[in-house]
Amino acid sequence: MFDVIVVGGGPAGLSAALVLGRCRRRVLVCDAGAPRNRRSQALHGYLTRDGIAPADFIAAGRGELGRYDVALRHGVATRACRSTDGSAFEVTFDTGPVERATYLLIATGVADEVPAVPGLAACYGRSVFHCPYCDGWEWRDRRLGVLADGVSGARLAISLKTWSADVVVVPFQARGGRLSSAWRERLAANQIVIRGAPAVALHHSDGLLRDIELRTGERVPCDALFFAMPQHPQSPLAVSLGCMVNDKGTVTTGRLCHTNVSGVFVAGDASHDAQYVVVAAAEGFKAGLAINRALQERLIGHE
Repeated sequence: MFDVIVVGGGPAGLSAALVLGRCRRRVLVCDAGAPRNRRSQALHGYLTRDGIAPADFIAAGRGELGRYDVALRHGVATRACRSTDGSAFEVTFDTGPVERATYLLIATGVADEVPAVPGLAACYGRSVFHCPYCDGWEWRDRRLGVLADGVSGARLAISLKTWSADVVVVPFQARGGRLSSAWRERLAANQIVIRGAPAVALHHSDGLLRDIELRTGERVPCDALFFAMPQHPQSPLAVSLGCMVNDKGTVTTGRLCHTNVSGVFVAGDASHDAQYVVVAAAEGFKAGLAINRALQERLIGHE
């Protein structure tokens, strides 16, 4: 039996496993190997790790766990429930046997709903992005496009003015998500043009965007495109266990990543809206700290 099963081997899960391993806890980390940023060329904003490839970052993190009592498993956790006597969590995997643990940390993150526009998939991670903080600097002073509808698109477009003076909004749907006159005035005041027709294709050279084709046949020159679309949790485990979800679709957690379900913690992108690698790693550390304290409290009769 493990002290903790960590579902998700990204920055949050590995950071928690490192803390718990150093506390001499028996930890199992399960990961499917499909992180949210797997299409990215590099991650940014992480002090001492700025510009590192996501795969190299994960490999380094997994390597650091080798000296501690942390087991690593490739696979998907398909189900989690309390044991019959209520003393542990039982986690079912698509590979290997059911495992049991006193505590459960879910760090599987979220999945972005990528716009279904021909050509976009080939550009995703090279010249199409969802996070200006992650990739805006690399495309500073270039022609930037926003593929989004409504207020979310308007907000994203205005935020991109931080990196470039040349920003255009292209709707994803035919109606484009209605914008109030006030929002249209804000965009106009910031010299941001809204195209009336939706995008029907992205034209590129080996993933490097050249222009956006509109339904009218017009082509809008563009060097990099950012999109604002909904997202959803990568794993249904937290919801299936009864964890509360907020209006943004992520799990409601406390200061140390605990949920309303006793013994279940959630860290990383699936719990808060500040979705960055450095934040996820910090949340993983906090979750590991909280779980170790809970295990210590059990020795004196408190959970």
